[in-house]
Amino acid sequence: MSELRTDRLVLRGWRPSDLDPWAAMNADPVVREYFPEVLTQAQSEASVARFQADLDRRGWGWWAVEIAATGEFIGFAGLDPVEDGMPFTGVEAGWRLARPAWGNGFATEAARAVVTHAFEELGLSEVLAVTAAGNRRSRAVMDRLGMTYDPADDFDDPEIPEGPLRRSVVYRFRSRDHRPGAL
Repeated sequence: MSELRTDRLVLRGWRPSDLDPWAAMNADPVVREYFPEVLTQAQSEASVARFQADLDRRGWGWWAVEIAATGEFIGFAGLDPVEDGMPFTGVEAGWRLARPAWGNGFATEAARAVVTHAFEELGLSEVLAVTAAGNRRSRAVMDRLGMTYDPADDFDDPEIPEGPLRRSVVYRFRSRDHRPGAL
C-alpha cells in the first residue's frame, strides 16, 4: 500500500486510533454541511473498513491524513472510482478535514499530493472532483489546484434526496494540463 507525503502531511492507511476522531468529524454538522446527514459511529467505522480494504486491494483510495510533525489525525483525502449511476465516469479526488484543521491549506496540500499521484504514479488521464454546488470551500480547493469547471457538467446527484444539496458540480483536471512537480 502506498503512502503519500507532503511537507506537512502524511496520507496513509487507517489505524484503529483514527476511528474516534473520524467518527467525531462525521458527527459534526458543520463538517457534514454539504451531505444529507451526519454519520453514526457505526457508519463511520464501516466507512473506514471499506477505505482500508480498497487501499489494501488497489494500493490507492481514501487515505487517512495526519500532520507529519505531530501524528495528529485530521481527516481524509484520496481517489475513488466514480459511483455507478452517475452521469459521468472516471476517478474522483476528494478530501474532508476536521474543523480545527480548516484554514491552514491542508486540504489543498493533500489534494495536490493525490492528483500528482493519480497522474505520475497511476497514469490516469483525468481526475474529477465533485461537490454540492454551494460548497464554496471545496470549490476553492478545486480552483487552487487548477481544475476546470464547465457549468454544462452540473447535475442532480441521484444519491442525494431532493433539496438544496442535490445540485452538484464537476471539476476536471486532465493529465495533459499537469506539469510534473508543478502541483
